[in-house]
Amino acid sequence: MTSQRNISEFVLLGLSYDQSIQIFCFVIFLLCYVALLAGNLLILISIRCSSLFHQPMYYFLIHLSLIDICYTSTVTPKLIGDLLVERKTISYDNCMLQVFTMHFFGGIEIFILTAMAFDRYAAICKPLHYVIIMNRTRCNLLVLAAWAGGAIHAFPLFSTAIGLPFCGPNEIDHYFCDIFPLLKVACTDTYITGVLVIAFSGMVALVTFIVLSFSYGIILFTLRNLSTEGRRKALSTCWSHITVVILFFGPVIFIYLRPPTTFPEDKIFALFYTIIAPMFNPLIYTLRNSEMKKAVRKVWCPSVFSKEACN
Repeated sequence: MTSQRNISEFVLLGLSYDQSIQIFCFVIFLLCYVALLAGNLLILISIRCSSLFHQPMYYFLIHLSLIDICYTSTVTPKLIGDLLVERKTISYDNCMLQVFTMHFFGGIEIFILTAMAFDRYAAICKPLHYVIIMNRTRCNLLVLAAWAGGAIHAFPLFSTAIGLPFCGPNEIDHYFCDIFPLLKVACTDTYITGVLVIAFSGMVALVTFIVLSFSYGIILFTLRNLSTEGRRKALSTCWSHITVVILFFGPVIFIYLRPPTTFPEDKIFALFYTIIAPMFNPLIYTLRNSEMKKAVRKVWCPSVFSKEACN
């Protein structure tokens, strides 16, 4: 690899050149990251310490929260630190590691969301067989498959990035290392490589999004056969899932399913799936879910919960 590159680091251009805007972004993203960690850890601990852990939907939610923490931590701490310095650099090795971890955890998140959609389909469309379909062994296999799918998704993109020759320009017009910005500074014709990235990464996101949309369409169609109370309870969880899917997949599809090029707006859209969506996931799943709110109160405010139960 040494013969294919004569650079040891990349310069990240970041979100803005304006110092006052950078200070403002530092405060905002620091608060977002703290809220993200606190919210997802709250879900992790609350579910793990309650009976909800034995329910498939919340078992998957634990893994989603864990992946959200890992996923955003590959980018956000570096972004926050860079907002305080004038020259934002990242070593070649750390850049390649960031490419791998971003797509690895991002791929796992895609497949965890798919597993959660399958769980809701089984619960609403096959209620009599739900316990058999979503037994703990199958849940473990789905989670294992999600991790394997993330690795299968990340390794080709990592291999593509690490095989690129870099011989001069090392300024990346982004706040983290990603495959398209790297293709832009590589000193070779990368058009075919870009098309392959779209075919592999963009199509994975698009096909998964179509499958999820189709499955939720079937679920919503089936809800008309339920009672008013059953419909209300099912909708509260389904709309949470649908909101998370749109927040995550919308920007991802915009960036990865188009001609291999970069736009200034990419950095704004990337904020949605690297920071904003993982931050809002705990709020979306907690505020619209009575069981989750009850578990949080029971774990963190046991005395208050006991008084409410007695009343």
